Amino acid sequence: MMLTIEPESPRQAEVAALLAASDAYSQALYPPESNHLVDVAALDAANVRFLVARQDGVAMGCAAVVLGAAGYAEIKRMFVDARARGMGIGAAMLQALEDTARREGVRVLQLETGNVSHPALALYRRHFYVERGPFGSYREDPLSVFMEKRL
Repeated sequence: MMLTIEPESPRQAEVAALLAASDAYSQALYPPESNHLVDVAALDAANVRFLVARQDGVAMGCAAVVLGAAGYAEIKRMFVDARARGMGIGAAMLQALEDTARREGVRVLQLETGNVSHPALALYRRHFYVERGPFGSYREDPLSVFMEKRL
């Protein structure tokens, strides 16, 4: 099977399906006030690098790097389709996000995920993300885990 991870527009039907599946997954785990999802318009902003993982041409995952100020960026909307989990797509996407961030001059990559998103937490920890307090506009939330990695 051939895996590609490339910058693409978030305004595609296949990506909309991934984002809808991501929304449903998050909504099943967390209450609305603990879901920090961004919409397609935000993902299509000039300071966002949106990547799509395709396996044999089929969109199986997506994620974004949101560029901030002073060498900081945030990972948003990282999601792998349930049919493709356990195949290394998440790890490959995370590497692609980090590579993209480095090319943009990012020194610190941050993220927020949920406390019961165990596969995501394990992935981030394997890739040397460490827990930290809330950043940016986030507030303390017992259901959130805030992490960062120095690139």
